Amino acid sequence: MATFMDVHSGFVGVTAQQLKEAHERDQAIEADEGVQFTRAWLDPESGKVFCLSSGPTKEAVLRIHDRAGHPTAEIYELTVEVA
Repeated sequence: MATFMDVHSGFVGVTAQQLKEAHERDQAIEADEGVQFTRAWLDPESGKVFCLSSGPTKEAVLRIHDRAGHPTAEIYELTVEVA
């Protein structure tokens, strides 16, 4: 499984509860594409949301986001990690 970080724009003023609900919409259907969304972060001032996931392909992650109602075109495969 590959690891991905995607970035969403247009979430200015979104609350933590709204982010949680959006994340849960992804999680409710993620198995359809073999994806697992592990975490999401929000900067409500800039309207940016960052989602960490794993899955077979970028396209699989994007399809889940599309179906959940928050599409994005900005996604990165994370191939290098340090701890």
